[in-house]
Amino acid sequence: MAERSSRTARTAQAGGPAFKSHGNSPLKAAAPEASPAVRIPVRKTYKLYVGGQFPRSESGRSYVVRAADGTPLANAVRSSKKDLRDAVRTARGGATKWAAKTAMNRGQVLYRVAELMEGRRDQFAEEVGAAEGVPLERAEELVSRAIDRWVWYAGWADKISQVLGAVNPVAASYFNFTIPEPTGIVGIVAPEDSSLLGLVSRLAPAVVGGNATVVLSSESRPLPAITLGEVLATSDVPPGVINILTGLRRELVPILAGHMDVNAIDLWGVPADMRVQAEELAMENVKRVARPPRRDAGHFDWLDDGRAQRPEWIAHYLEMKTVWHPIGV
Repeated sequence: MAERSSRTARTAQAGGPAFKSHGNSPLKAAAPEASPAVRIPVRKTYKLYVGGQFPRSESGRSYVVRAADGTPLANAVRSSKKDLRDAVRTARGGATKWAAKTAMNRGQVLYRVAELMEGRRDQFAEEVGAAEGVPLERAEELVSRAIDRWVWYAGWADKISQVLGAVNPVAASYFNFTIPEPTGIVGIVAPEDSSLLGLVSRLAPAVVGGNATVVLSSESRPLPAITLGEVLATSDVPPGVINILTGLRRELVPILAGHMDVNAIDLWGVPADMRVQAEELAMENVKRVARPPRRDAGHFDWLDDGRAQRPEWIAHYLEMKTVWHPIGV
């Protein structure tokens, strides 16, 4: 026993483990409490919005979406060429049904979208603030203006034909009418800098006129567009009318611009060094092309109602049909 006590004392002096006697059994001292481990959050991987559903990309690829300060937020699908072609095919099916609805009904359906956006206002504000690096108050203002702009365009659904249409005087015994009709499928490359307000400002004019759309969301700020897809999925907008893809512009823009079943394309979000190529591809089937003013390239003020919400933008995606009808028949 004396030998064991001296051995314990020598171990303690050498910095080894200390024991205290408890009856005849030496017990180890209580271990210090472990510090709580830092939890790594599980980032959500979002899907596409095509045909009223949320399919995965056939490529299985994704990329990290980061906040303005570089913090990882989520994973977004990196759409492939096939995903885009599938979206165009789906849009063609939705275009006929949407164009066949009355203008008043289209306005009611779109107004319902604004109601649902209002219900997700806090989520939109959080996502816009993180994506664009703005304070919460500024993000709330951007979301409010996006909802108001959607309502503004919805109100034009049953009025635009009265503005653009006409009864034309002709030198014959005929009635001659000019009637605006939807162009068909509109490809929209959403503005890169304005993740929600810019997107709504370019999407709503195309849809209100009766067109179906294939949207390429902001590449670096896609989350508000994805949330808009979730809103649309629970709205009355028919499947295929609005299809939202995420991914890399340099992979998808040439395919969208050159697709022979796309009737018009909006190039507001196309990088300047790709715009000429996109316009040349759009010429192949004489697409209508909408582009930003040269003086506003890259810094358009989407909060300026006088410039960012215009009935002329609806007319960009309409065709004028002239009808002759004999008088008295």
